[in-house]
Amino acid sequence: MSKTSQRDAPLDFSGETFRKLGHALIEQIADFYDSLPDRPVTRAKTPQEIRELIGDTELPDRGADPGQLLTELAPVLFENSLHNGHPRFMGYITSSGAPLGALGDLLAAAVNSNVGAWDLSPVATEIERQTIRWIADFIGYTKDCGGIMVSGGNMANLIGFYAARRAKAPWNIREAGLYADDRPLRVYASDATHTWIHKAADLSGIGTDNIRWIASDARQCMLIDDLEAKIASDRDAGCLPFLVVGAAGTVSTGTVDPLPAIAAICRRNELWFHVDGAYGAPAAGLPDASEDLRGLALADSVALDPHKWLYSPLEAACALVREPGHLTDAFSFHPEYYRFEDDEREPRTNYYEHGVQNSRGFRALKVWLSLRAIGRGAYVQMLQDDIALARRLYDAAAAHPELETFTQELSITTFRYRPANLAATDEAAEAYLNDLNEELLSRLQDGGEAYVSNAVLQGRMLLRACIVNFRTTASDIDALVGIVVRLGRELDAKRRPAE
Repeated sequence: MSKTSQRDAPLDFSGETFRKLGHALIEQIADFYDSLPDRPVTRAKTPQEIRELIGDTELPDRGADPGQLLTELAPVLFENSLHNGHPRFMGYITSSGAPLGALGDLLAAAVNSNVGAWDLSPVATEIERQTIRWIADFIGYTKDCGGIMVSGGNMANLIGFYAARRAKAPWNIREAGLYADDRPLRVYASDATHTWIHKAADLSGIGTDNIRWIASDARQCMLIDDLEAKIASDRDAGCLPFLVVGAAGTVSTGTVDPLPAIAAICRRNELWFHVDGAYGAPAAGLPDASEDLRGLALADSVALDPHKWLYSPLEAACALVREPGHLTDAFSFHPEYYRFEDDEREPRTNYYEHGVQNSRGFRALKVWLSLRAIGRGAYVQMLQDDIALARRLYDAAAAHPELETFTQELSITTFRYRPANLAATDEAAEAYLNDLNEELLSRLQDGGEAYVSNAVLQGRMLLRACIVNFRTTASDIDALVGIVVRLGRELDAKRRPAE
């Protein structure tokens, strides 16, 4: 008899074993969810301390009991992670992940669909198609668009960038490359744009020197006059403008660019209009969304991240492209070893033709489950709650004699601690406040009571609270104000002891 006729595969589990391990782990995770409000947001441990916890050793020759591994590892993760699902996590734009999404990831991993071709993943492919249509519909974009689920905002924006490059280069750039024409391709983005634009220019071969930075105002809103002037100047200089990037929620302040005005400029100049809505695009689905925000419906492509403001567990992002053919134009190849036949009567979607990856996980399932489970109305309510909490923080900080407010856009508020007896407004006072608030930020991030991040506006170091968290309540906002003031007073007293 062959050795493999009754193979003993160490990684395989019987149904009984899987059931036992799974039940035990689910119990641990459920307890973790219940305990989140009582835990520190994070613990200030060094890399060496973490390595010691997991055992910084060589790969073992012999295995360990899986049940024991899971039982021991779960508490290590629970006790030593930064908990973006904690009610007082208001830092980077990573939302509290829906528990239903976690179960969706488990189900997706169990089936292990490769959503690269329809034949490899018939149900998963159709769920991804439906998820993309639902997302587009929610934000007011055309439901007939093309789209693809990707890992995060960088990749979603890259998809739009590469589609634009292929569509707007006046030669076949995929075959001839950049050197087929001496004229440099130029892309336009505000100076508040996320660093994905650097990566896109670099990786595409265009080069970061061909990013034309458009000035923004104190709120980080793009200045339209500067955009028009730089496009005209580049055309006169013999360059090839091809892409303008507008923001639906900038990283630092959540500001929305004047998207309809940018769209009009792009139409007049025959440029591709891309909206980076990685954070803010879902707010376009709110009844009171601004006209600027609704302007993303005019874009040739939009990037947004369900793991930011649709409360999906990581990783889940989405690229939408108005004309589906632009995706296959930019990414499709047909090697002879791919035998995924299409049926002209009922075309099949093969996502390897729509993006960079061939092998792709089933990212859409966790997003689809949440959308299907609670519907549009519940999402609208949660987004409105987050915005209301950010406004509550702004109002509370504005009313406090030791806090100074700066911006409040979407669900982001920026402010800083300013001692009540620091009356000066000269350069020395500003330098002191920058240093004070930088140290205050470190204390907040290490302390575990609450977690915010920072913004730098016109040279000022500010605290930045971004609320994309369905667990955050008014009491958490009020507590944050008290924590910031208490720590600010302590630090100021050390830096400026009473005479």
